[in-house]
Amino acid sequence: MGRVKYLQKRWLIFAKRIKKRLGIPGTVLWLSLFTGIFGGTIAIILKNLLHFTTSMLGHAFPYAQVNYLYLAFPLAGIVLTSLYVSRVVNDNLSHGVSIALKSMCVKGGRLKRHNMYSSMIASSITVGFGGSVGLEAPIVLTGSAVGSNLARFFDLTPKYTRLLLACGATAALAAIFKAPVAGMVFAVEVLMLDLTATAVLPLLVSAATGTVLSLLFLGEDVMFRVTTTASFELTNIPFYVIAGALAGLLSVYFLRVSRWVENLCRRVNRLWVKSLTGGVLLGGLILIFPVFYGEGYESIKSLIENNPVSLFSQSPLFGLLEAHRWLLPILLAAVILLKVIAATLTTGSGGVGGLFAPSLFVGAFFGFTIAYLVNTYGGGHLPVANFTLAGMAGVMTGVMHAPLTGIFLIAELSSGYTLLIPLMITASLSYLTVRRFEAYSVYTKPLADKGMLLTHNKDKFALQRINWKSMIDKDISTISITATLREYTKIIAVSKRNLFVVLDKENLFAGLLVMDEHREILFRPELYDLVRVKDLMIEPSVFVYNTDSGEDIIRKFRETNNFNMPVITHARRYIGFISKAKMLSAYKDFIASESED
Repeated sequence: MGRVKYLQKRWLIFAKRIKKRLGIPGTVLWLSLFTGIFGGTIAIILKNLLHFTTSMLGHAFPYAQVNYLYLAFPLAGIVLTSLYVSRVVNDNLSHGVSIALKSMCVKGGRLKRHNMYSSMIASSITVGFGGSVGLEAPIVLTGSAVGSNLARFFDLTPKYTRLLLACGATAALAAIFKAPVAGMVFAVEVLMLDLTATAVLPLLVSAATGTVLSLLFLGEDVMFRVTTTASFELTNIPFYVIAGALAGLLSVYFLRVSRWVENLCRRVNRLWVKSLTGGVLLGGLILIFPVFYGEGYESIKSLIENNPVSLFSQSPLFGLLEAHRWLLPILLAAVILLKVIAATLTTGSGGVGGLFAPSLFVGAFFGFTIAYLVNTYGGGHLPVANFTLAGMAGVMTGVMHAPLTGIFLIAELSSGYTLLIPLMITASLSYLTVRRFEAYSVYTKPLADKGMLLTHNKDKFALQRINWKSMIDKDISTISITATLREYTKIIAVSKRNLFVVLDKENLFAGLLVMDEHREILFRPELYDLVRVKDLMIEPSVFVYNTDSGEDIIRKFRETNNFNMPVITHARRYIGFISKAKMLSAYKDFIASESED
């Protein structure tokens, strides 16, 4: 123990020297480089872990038996993951991006140390055994935890801790997809990082570092590369418009069904029952639709190459499909609608993974289906690869409420910006459509319901973060509504305030006494026993309730022009007074602490 304390002390001395020599901005810049290195390394390790697991399972059994033996793999993966999370980690790992976002919003960017490895292990088990989710969210959480803990080791402020958390997420996402711009935009759109001059350079360094490492160790084909896209034609704009609007509606379905399935899973209290039930149901879905097995990026490749029939080669429906090709659109629609259930069953029953890959999967099948229907039954000639990619951008945008992330990610995956206009059309219309029905994304909804969501509106964020209840002034004397003027003058004599609270017989708030408004009668002794407090008090028209938010309080101050307001419960139990001056002072201090140095 003494050795540990000595090392901690030496580390603190080292960190102080580094900060003194480089300054805070310089220290953050160097840390962003190391965050990028670690974030890229994490992506490489996790992808290799997944490859090792799937290869091990693939070689363990003869190919002819795969279709049936693989039914047990998702169940085994969910059970093993559940045991690892509940017995070893003993913490929530279910939604990696949401955990990182919550840290950004309410914890000053601080993530636990185990987040630097726990999600990697858990997700590699879940996805490696066939769980129908992606690795992106666990990788993003792991990269975020690396940046957060580096900031913690150097004792940086919450502002810079959040920045390095975002750098870790940026590096991880950039490494996964070889998409540095998308990684940066993801940090701004999804993790709600303010893109200030202080933040730009560290984000650039982390994104570039993660991408370069991924290229060095994983090569060009980091996830999948698309080089067969056709040039953009103006005559296809109406189809992109339709695809965008429908992608928004499909995103609404995705968001609502995923919440519904997750709520059903939460109702099952016993972990083993939840894991077994979810694993069996997922196995049944995979038996019918083998494309649900694992992340699904191989299926997206087949769609881009216009080879959809091969996706059902191991399905019991394949013989029927070969005899009746008109069933293909129906099967594609079933895959689109059921993938959401398969993905949410995986995470809801104890698996660890993200909805990033499922949203791309659903979008790819959706975009391909539109092109297939138009080309097969409408006599059109839509480019299949283009619409598959546009569908990915549209659905991902709708699910995450992140149009720029969707646009730049797919643009970078398609090896250029030839599809930029179609992607912009599809993503923007999807976003506009989904916002009419769903105000929050798959990541922000849980935080918004609890009033914890950080936004790019600094005023709103500051008012959310201010602890106004700590500013309540309780040093104001109270008096009974039945008291006389004589009793009132006795309280005035020992008070340093000119404001008093009147309570009724049940000790509930009844009104206020403002000494300046009845100063004349205070010096008339003949009225001391004739005038009562209830004749002098006033009842304010506006109160601050103990459940109000900072925004509510500032709005009430603005509407009334009051400088102080009483704070009560909805049952009219008196708590104290809140001052406009204190609220504004706390607001200014918070904004100053969050502003650039």
